[in-house]
Amino acid sequence: MTELLTGLIELLGRENVLTNEPMKNHTSFKAGGEASIFAIAENEPLLMKTLDMLAKEGMPYIILGNGTNILVKDTGYSGAFVKLGVGFNDIEVSGNEIKAGAGALLSTLAKTAAENHLTGLEFAAGIPGSVGGGICMNAGAYDEELKNVIKSVEAVTKDGSEKLRLEAGKLELGYRTSRFQRTGEVATSVIVQLEPGDPEIINAKMKELAGRRSAKQPLWMPSAGSFFKRPTGDFAGRLIEEAGLKGLTVGDAMVSPLHAGFIVNKGNASATDIISLMKLVQNIVYDKTGVRLEPEVRIIGD
Repeated sequence: MTELLTGLIELLGRENVLTNEPMKNHTSFKAGGEASIFAIAENEPLLMKTLDMLAKEGMPYIILGNGTNILVKDTGYSGAFVKLGVGFNDIEVSGNEIKAGAGALLSTLAKTAAENHLTGLEFAAGIPGSVGGGICMNAGAYDEELKNVIKSVEAVTKDGSEKLRLEAGKLELGYRTSRFQRTGEVATSVIVQLEPGDPEIINAKMKELAGRRSAKQPLWMPSAGSFFKRPTGDFAGRLIEEAGLKGLTVGDAMVSPLHAGFIVNKGNASATDIISLMKLVQNIVYDKTGVRLEPEVRIIGD
């Protein structure tokens, strides 16, 4: 561990390598335990060298984008979080295609598309995650998903030894899943293929979806968005609301009274509060409906 830390500090700089870092500082839930190592890789060469060092040490790691779909248990994570730095934020437009680094925000990518009169990404304007996280989870909203616009993805292998270029058909994109969850490969950039559109229509659709979000989702409270995956043929929020669970609390974790599909942090919720509330909701909904809700949020820790 000491040798690994020394090597990472020499590679990335002391300011980019933290130990025992509280992950509540890096996740949208504003809750959770510590990571043994928190490292920032500013560009692809540094990322590949970092992954190589972690692999040789046998240190497990998780790539962190904007931290909007992750909850670290209060007991912490005895591995490394590797955050993609500013070198992964570039966005380039070429005709009807846009290449975006995995560290860029999906909302910024959607805004860039709109500014260039390209349609197909309006649904992503309100998604708070990063491009890389969106690829890994095949992010979507309002019956649209990234799968519909991705042309190809550049990535590196789990141990950082090789660069990959993966066409859309190789990505295994499905509902909140992709090949990256299976292989541990790390997406570094994406090319999306869009269509020319009327800027007034594009902006009107983005405004409409933003209005729907603000009216129906507790955007002002810390959360990870929709907490549960959509069960086949139904909606998690509907099942939770029908079970009478809006406003249910464990500690400072609460099922949102506005949208039952959201678990929110009222201010000082621990990860344990959030996980306990998740399990309580799962059990009550299962008892009433026979449907076992599965979390969309990644719960990480020892």
